Amino acid sequence: MINRLSTMYNLQLIDDQLDQLEELRGDLPLTVNDLNSQIQGIKDQIDTKEQEKKDSLAKRKVNESDIERLSESLKKFKAQLYQVRNNKEYDALTKEIDHSEEEIEKLEIENVQLEDLVEKLKMEIEEVKPQLVSLQEELKVKEEELKKIIKANEREEVKLSDQREKIAAKVRKSDYNTYMRIRKAKGGQAISTIVRGACSGCHNVIPPQRQLEIKSNKRLFTCEACGRLLVSVEVAEGVEANH
Repeated sequence: MINRLSTMYNLQLIDDQLDQLEELRGDLPLTVNDLNSQIQGIKDQIDTKEQEKKDSLAKRKVNESDIERLSESLKKFKAQLYQVRNNKEYDALTKEIDHSEEEIEKLEIENVQLEDLVEKLKMEIEEVKPQLVSLQEELKVKEEELKKIIKANEREEVKLSDQREKIAAKVRKSDYNTYMRIRKAKGGQAISTIVRGACSGCHNVIPPQRQLEIKSNKRLFTCEACGRLLVSVEVAEGVEANH
């Protein structure tokens, strides 16, 4: 049992060192992720506006083709007015002329609106480009800072990660799952020792009888106040002496 407890406490010490290396990075990883998200958001906006601009230009082209076709028909209808033989033909032609003129007017108005939209989209795209450049420059700086920190501690981190992998392989699966659950809930510290009769994690007093039971190293105990696993001072000191 004492080996079981020692192995778990050893895992905690390794994780503490890995956590310290992670802390050296500060909020840089979060900052880099946030900048990447902002940059992607602006790129998506630009792509959307570029597509809308493209669609508007394509629609204008279609409209211009329709206007040209309707204008040719309008000329023919007007020419035919001089050849009508009765009121019925005249009414039919004037109806076609009116319809063509209405359609042309509608398409011309739409083209003006599309032209305004294209100009508006161009301006909006140009307005966000400096912000995109600024964020990309900031990202480059932050990534370089993070890269330097990672590089400086890379060897130590690889060494600790390798040690952790070997130690974790020796921990029972059920114990490991319990350890990781508590570690996640308690900000990284899953295992505590007894300091001056209290849990080193939450500083709540541990009853004398429970302290004796923990000292016997016969089974796993948890702090009744914070839920962390507890190991005896002897186990902790034995592991720390070999670190």
